[in-house]
Amino acid sequence: MIGVMGVRGSPCEIPCRPPYMQVSFPRVLDPIFINTYVLTIYIHTHTLYLYISTYIHTYTKYRQPVGNSSVVSMDKYEVVKDLGAGNFGVARLLRHKETKELVAMKYIMRGQKIDENVAREIINHRSLRHPNIIRFKEVVLTPTHLAIVMEYAAGGELFDRICTAGRFSEDEARYFFQQLISGVSFCHSMQICHRDLKLENTLLDGSRAPRLKICDFGYSKSSLLHSRPKSTVGTPAYIAPEVLSRREYDGKLADVWSIGVTLYVMLVGAYPFEDPSDPKNFRKTITRIMAVQYKIPDYVHISQECKQLLSRIFVANPLRRITMKEIKSHPWFLKNLPKELTEAAQANYYQRDNPIFSVQSVDEIMKIVAEARNPPPSSKSVGYFGWGAEEDEDEKEEEVNEEDVEEEDEYEKRVKEVHASGEFNVV
Repeated sequence: MIGVMGVRGSPCEIPCRPPYMQVSFPRVLDPIFINTYVLTIYIHTHTLYLYISTYIHTYTKYRQPVGNSSVVSMDKYEVVKDLGAGNFGVARLLRHKETKELVAMKYIMRGQKIDENVAREIINHRSLRHPNIIRFKEVVLTPTHLAIVMEYAAGGELFDRICTAGRFSEDEARYFFQQLISGVSFCHSMQICHRDLKLENTLLDGSRAPRLKICDFGYSKSSLLHSRPKSTVGTPAYIAPEVLSRREYDGKLADVWSIGVTLYVMLVGAYPFEDPSDPKNFRKTITRIMAVQYKIPDYVHISQECKQLLSRIFVANPLRRITMKEIKSHPWFLKNLPKELTEAAQANYYQRDNPIFSVQSVDEIMKIVAEARNPPPSSKSVGYFGWGAEEDEDEKEEEVNEEDVEEEDEYEKRVKEVHASGEFNVV
């Protein structure tokens, strides 16, 4: 059986990012994934997920503790469906058997993939309790995967909404922008910068008046726990100039830039710094970012207040860029501001619902993460779902990993080339 799980961007006006193709075949040993063969293809920003299976097991009772292991029983959950796959692993929708609550579970293969970034993502996400942030629930260790249990957002990605409905009206864009600012502002108040804000990392809860939910804290940094950011991370089309400069930068101000890109895409349906005549040229995109070279097309009619806000966000020098506090007092932002986003309503929410962050302590989580660094036990009986010899599949996996490294090296190479060319300066 072959089923298409999702195609990102096919009807969308948004241009592609730098051209690349990546094919991955995640190795799945967990019984919850037995006989499910996942093929993930990345073509530019368009992600095609295919799953091929002869029979998909939906039982979860194969969860036996190993020695003094932190393996937790998964009996309380039942699988509903697959949500997608990516470089991190596989995401699935599960239902709590007693409460019937739906949760999203992100599975990351035990071993090398459980690195510092995974630990950082979990600890930072755990500390954030806000109506516009996907709620962290717990981490679970299975014999083969580390699973992050989170709130489920039934409305999907904001990216998909634009791809389906096209660019937003100014009022609709403001409605989502206000919620995005509310969530990111709370992150910053907790001394956490996200560093990968984009449409794909903003989900909707599925209600008639959708509530926006920020997700994916894999690149996040806490100024209380981590060093000042200086690495070039994030998604190219959303990256601020100072992030490309390869020097230390203020992650909060870099987030403001990314928020501006998100607002622009909602209004225009295209990325602000990609060359319209050559959108796949990564070098041109970087050069245009550094030069703050963008324009609002004539066919897009927005207010002067909105244009002025964008012009204050898209400032190369982060010290001259508008701050989060200033955005929250900007006339365009304040127009039709929902009551639940006012400071009084937010304070009431924190007082009522914020004291308990997670049923798991930081120590418990770190112990589970530490144990997840141990590779999963091999299982010849599971193999690769009976498709060919295990050795052949191992070779394929190594080839895919080499492609991943080459893609990362190319990204770094392009950034270094443009930075060394002297074609731009942050002013």
